[in-house]
Amino acid sequence: MSPEITYAAGSPDWFAMVGEVLVTAARAADLPADLSVSLVEHYIDGSEIAPGLFQGLRFEITNGVPSFRTGVTPAEVGDITIHVTAEVAQRLNQLYTSAPSLVQVQQAALANEHFRMEGDPSRLGAWFAATHDEIVSRTAGSSVKRAARHREA
Repeated sequence: MSPEITYAAGSPDWFAMVGEVLVTAARAADLPADLSVSLVEHYIDGSEIAPGLFQGLRFEITNGVPSFRTGVTPAEVGDITIHVTAEVAQRLNQLYTSAPSLVQVQQAALANEHFRMEGDPSRLGAWFAATHDEIVSRTAGSSVKRAARHREA
Protein backbone atom coordinates (compact mmCIF):
# COMPACT_ATOMS: atom_id res chain seq x y z
CA MET A 1 0.00 0.00 0.00
CA SER A 2 1.43 3.38 -0.96
CA PRO A 3 1.70 5.98 1.79
CA GLU A 4 -1.06 8.56 1.93
CA ILE A 5 0.16 12.02 0.96
CA THR A 6 -0.42 14.62 3.64
CA TYR A 7 0.22 18.34 3.56
CA ALA A 8 1.32 20.84 6.19
CA ALA A 9 -1.66 23.02 7.08
CA GLY A 10 -1.32 26.51 5.66
CA SER A 11 1.35 25.64 3.09
CA PRO A 12 0.78 26.51 -0.58
CA ASP A 13 0.52 22.78 -1.37
CA TRP A 14 -2.07 22.37 1.39
CA PHE A 15 -4.21 25.20 -0.03
CA ALA A 16 -3.96 23.57 -3.48
CA MET A 17 -5.09 20.25 -1.97
CA VAL A 18 -8.05 21.98 -0.28
CA GLY A 19 -9.00 23.64 -3.56
CA GLU A 20 -8.82 20.32 -5.40
CA VAL A 21 -10.97 18.61 -2.74
CA LEU A 22 -13.56 21.38 -3.04
CA VAL A 23 -13.59 21.33 -6.85
CA THR A 24 -13.89 17.52 -6.94
CA ALA A 25 -16.75 17.52 -4.43
CA ALA A 26 -18.54 20.39 -6.18
CA ARG A 27 -18.32 18.63 -9.55
CA ALA A 28 -19.75 15.45 -8.02
CA ALA A 29 -22.63 17.46 -6.50
CA ASP A 30 -24.26 18.15 -9.87
CA LEU A 31 -24.40 21.90 -9.33
CA PRO A 32 -27.14 23.99 -10.94
CA ALA A 33 -25.91 25.70 -14.11
CA ASP A 34 -27.02 29.09 -12.78
CA LEU A 35 -25.17 28.82 -9.44
CA SER A 36 -22.55 31.54 -8.91
CA VAL A 37 -21.03 32.01 -5.46
CA SER A 38 -17.56 32.71 -4.07
CA LEU A 39 -15.80 31.74 -0.85
CA VAL A 40 -12.64 33.37 0.46
CA GLU A 41 -10.72 31.96 3.40
CA HIS A 42 -8.24 34.54 4.62
CA TYR A 43 -5.62 33.91 7.28
CA ILE A 44 -5.75 37.08 9.36
CA ASP A 45 -2.10 36.72 10.32
CA GLY A 46 -1.02 34.84 7.20
CA SER A 47 2.31 35.18 5.50
CA GLU A 48 2.89 36.07 1.87
CA ILE A 49 2.98 32.93 -0.31
CA ALA A 50 3.35 34.66 -3.69
CA PRO A 51 3.84 38.29 -4.68
CA GLY A 52 0.78 40.14 -3.34
CA LEU A 53 -0.97 36.93 -2.22
CA PHE A 54 -1.18 35.75 1.36
CA GLN A 55 -2.17 32.50 3.03
CA GLY A 56 -5.71 31.73 2.02
CA LEU A 57 -7.90 30.36 -0.72
CA ARG A 58 -10.45 31.73 -3.16
CA PHE A 59 -13.02 29.17 -4.29
CA GLU A 60 -15.62 30.13 -6.86
CA ILE A 61 -18.53 28.55 -8.61
CA THR A 62 -19.40 30.51 -11.74
CA ASN A 63 -22.45 29.35 -13.70
CA GLY A 64 -22.15 25.94 -12.05
CA VAL A 65 -18.43 25.53 -12.76
CA PRO A 66 -16.08 25.34 -9.72
CA SER A 67 -12.54 26.73 -9.63
CA PHE A 68 -10.03 27.93 -7.05
CA ARG A 69 -6.91 30.00 -6.54
CA THR A 70 -4.40 29.63 -3.75
CA GLY A 71 -3.50 32.85 -2.01
CA VAL A 72 -5.65 35.90 -1.38
CA THR A 73 -5.05 39.62 -1.28
CA PRO A 74 -5.32 41.26 2.16
CA ALA A 75 -8.68 42.92 1.47
CA GLU A 76 -10.17 40.18 -0.73
CA VAL A 77 -13.72 39.11 0.06
CA GLY A 78 -16.26 36.73 -1.40
CA ASP A 79 -19.96 36.10 -1.01
CA ILE A 80 -18.76 34.03 1.94
CA THR A 81 -15.60 35.23 3.68
CA ILE A 82 -13.83 33.39 6.47
CA HIS A 83 -11.27 35.30 8.53
CA VAL A 84 -9.19 32.98 10.70
CA THR A 85 -5.81 32.97 12.40
CA ALA A 86 -3.28 30.45 11.15
CA GLU A 87 -3.21 28.77 14.57
CA VAL A 88 -6.98 28.30 14.74
CA ALA A 89 -7.14 27.09 11.14
CA GLN A 90 -4.45 24.51 11.88
CA ARG A 91 -6.31 23.30 14.98
CA LEU A 92 -9.64 23.07 13.15
CA ASN A 93 -8.07 21.17 10.27
CA GLN A 94 -6.76 18.51 12.65
CA LEU A 95 -10.20 17.71 14.08
CA TYR A 96 -12.73 15.48 12.36
CA THR A 97 -16.39 16.50 12.45
CA SER A 98 -17.06 13.71 14.96
CA ALA A 99 -14.63 15.23 17.50
CA PRO A 100 -16.51 17.02 20.30
CA SER A 101 -13.60 19.46 20.63
CA LEU A 102 -14.24 20.79 17.11
CA VAL A 103 -17.24 22.81 18.30
CA GLN A 104 -15.31 23.96 21.40
CA VAL A 105 -12.39 25.22 19.29
CA GLN A 106 -14.81 27.02 16.93
CA GLN A 107 -16.71 28.67 19.80
CA ALA A 108 -13.53 29.78 21.58
CA ALA A 109 -12.13 31.19 18.32
CA LEU A 110 -15.36 33.09 17.64
CA ALA A 111 -15.35 34.52 21.17
CA ASN A 112 -11.70 35.60 20.86
CA GLU A 113 -12.22 37.02 17.35
CA HIS A 114 -9.69 34.55 15.95
CA PHE A 115 -12.41 33.25 13.62
CA ARG A 116 -15.12 35.23 11.87
CA MET A 117 -17.44 34.31 9.02
CA GLU A 118 -19.40 36.67 6.81
CA GLY A 119 -22.05 35.32 4.46
CA ASP A 120 -23.93 32.05 4.43
CA PRO A 121 -21.90 28.90 3.63
CA SER A 122 -25.12 26.92 3.09
CA ARG A 123 -25.33 28.73 -0.29
CA LEU A 124 -22.65 26.30 -1.47
CA GLY A 125 -24.77 23.25 -0.64
CA ALA A 126 -24.51 20.22 1.65
CA TRP A 127 -21.51 18.88 -0.26
CA PHE A 128 -19.36 21.71 1.16
CA ALA A 129 -19.63 20.66 4.84
CA ALA A 130 -18.91 17.07 3.82
CA THR A 131 -15.43 18.06 2.56
CA HIS A 132 -14.06 18.87 6.02
CA ASP A 133 -13.15 15.30 6.99
CA GLU A 134 -11.45 14.66 3.62
CA ILE A 135 -9.32 17.77 4.18
CA VAL A 136 -8.51 16.67 7.74
CA SER A 137 -7.46 13.22 6.54
CA ARG A 138 -4.99 14.82 4.14
CA THR A 139 -3.57 17.32 6.65
CA ALA A 140 -0.27 16.32 8.26
CA GLY A 141 -0.62 15.43 11.92
CA SER A 142 -4.41 15.27 11.88
CA SER A 143 -5.12 11.56 11.92
CA VAL A 144 -5.12 9.63 15.18
CA LYS A 145 -4.68 6.42 13.19
CA ARG A 146 -1.70 7.90 11.34
CA ALA A 147 -0.08 8.88 14.63
CA ALA A 148 -0.63 5.38 16.03
CA ARG A 149 1.05 3.84 12.96
CA HIS A 150 4.09 6.06 13.48
CA ARG A 151 4.40 5.02 17.12
CA GLU A 152 4.28 1.35 16.16
CA ALA A 153 7.03 1.73 13.53
